[in-house]
Amino acid sequence: MNLNAIKIWEIAGGAVLIAGVASLGAWLLLRKRPTADEIELARRQFLTQNGRIVDGTLLDVLEIPAEDGRILTMLLYGYRIGGVDYQCSQDITLMGNVVTVAHVTSGFPCSVRYQPGSPQNSIVVAEKWSGLRKTVPVLHTFDDSPPVDDTPLHPKSGV
Repeated sequence: MNLNAIKIWEIAGGAVLIAGVASLGAWLLLRKRPTADEIELARRQFLTQNGRIVDGTLLDVLEIPAEDGRILTMLLYGYRIGGVDYQCSQDITLMGNVVTVAHVTSGFPCSVRYQPGSPQNSIVVAEKWSGLRKTVPVLHTFDDSPPVDDTPLHPKSGV
């Protein structure tokens, strides 16, 4: 090989490298980045498919103003895993078709889905799953039970 052939290969290789770096840079700058709502939707879908369920308690429903002027509806809840208490919130502003804020009652029990390796990553409501309960479970009371026949327990008097 002569010296001119080596220079041509170096120039061609350099041009290919520069074109590749330029293409990668253009793709990084022009690609569509996911919005915050899309990231939150993906998180809820992940927890719905892979999360474990634990009992929790609804603490409150708050409406707070956002920086952009919108009103955010936040669902506050608490739960315990491995002796550690967690108190979290979930933005349910865009989930009006799944949950009705008027039906959410503070103090009610709920089910919480959480990520096993990261228990603070949790949800109460998703598009295809809800941990909200409509009523508090009612335990059976024994006041309405029929009277127990206890005559065999008491000896007859006078025998």
